[in-house]
Amino acid sequence: MLSTRPAYAAARTVIRRASPRSNDPSVVAGHSSRRNGPPPHLITLADLSPAQIASLLQSAAAFKYVCKNMTPKALRTSLGRRTIALLFSKRSTRTRVASESSVAALGGHPMFLGRDDIQMGVNETLQDTSRVVGSMVDGVMARVGGHHEIEELAKYSPVPVINALSDLYHPTQILADLLTLHETYDPAPTPPNPQNDEGSHTSILKYFQSSVDPLKSLKGKKVAWVGDTNNITNELLVTLPRLGMHFSIAAPKGYDEVDKRVWAKVIEAGTEKLVTLTNSPSEALQGADVVVTDTWISMGQETEKADRLKAFAGYQITNKMVEDAGAKKDWKFLHCLPRKQEEVDDEVFYGPRSLAFPEAENRKWTIMAVFE
Repeated sequence: MLSTRPAYAAARTVIRRASPRSNDPSVVAGHSSRRNGPPPHLITLADLSPAQIASLLQSAAAFKYVCKNMTPKALRTSLGRRTIALLFSKRSTRTRVASESSVAALGGHPMFLGRDDIQMGVNETLQDTSRVVGSMVDGVMARVGGHHEIEELAKYSPVPVINALSDLYHPTQILADLLTLHETYDPAPTPPNPQNDEGSHTSILKYFQSSVDPLKSLKGKKVAWVGDTNNITNELLVTLPRLGMHFSIAAPKGYDEVDKRVWAKVIEAGTEKLVTLTNSPSEALQGADVVVTDTWISMGQETEKADRLKAFAGYQITNKMVEDAGAKKDWKFLHCLPRKQEEVDDEVFYGPRSLAFPEAENRKWTIMAVFE
């Protein structure tokens, strides 16, 4: 068992919320954050209450239902005539496709800016980039390297900033995971069909808000992580226990450290009793409802590949491993992709327990909810 970390001073809260007046014409123009103080940012789910997380999941479920069972034309175009800058300094498949298609579906213009497109952090400081780009667009979604980069962008941005991934947190991925699990454990009843498309999105959303309780379906579930500690485990640590879920992490010695900023938030929330830290996969998997893993070799760690493969020997997810450890009979499997063979075998990844592909699709619906 890993030693329990001491309490650290709580990290500075990054999320900031504006309270525009309802009669302020700037609200209609979509620039209320520029006139009424700092805009709201989504840096980590630790900055949202469980009720706010549930609201995002309800909104995502409504978006998904309208688009897949009715028509995308029924969506309210809340980003009409607005431009969202997508600043991606790292490669992406799911996040990029989900974010670009979401902005377009909401009537906005997604402006993708890759690492070779702008001067961010190269010939121009993050502060300058944030101020310049933020003065011309209505929102920013940024996929960065170090977490200090997303904090710097948010600090100086006049418009909302969404963290699409940093080395510390990955909030949009965990929202997709939560929606996937909610759909698995408590499928939403079919809402009544509106008479026409006009106002249908609003009526469907109201239905999901009144009939769907994601927190109820997730409370008490145990999620077991077997693999490397990274930004995904960090985000799960600051989120799952606050929703009443148990979270266990099994990682090899030398790869098992929890960032002190993350553990500080666990202590601050008083949820450490719902967390198990161990070097034993079988201990982490015992009684698990959900099994999760991720890449053992993240971008930038390629030179460590041989050492990492040796250290993680015995950590590959297989049906036998999970069942021998005493997981629940109906256990499910999650993986945020891209997947490699050494992390999980084909029998699990492509088998009936795997939720990896619904999980990938749900990146779109949860990101759409965040954008709105």
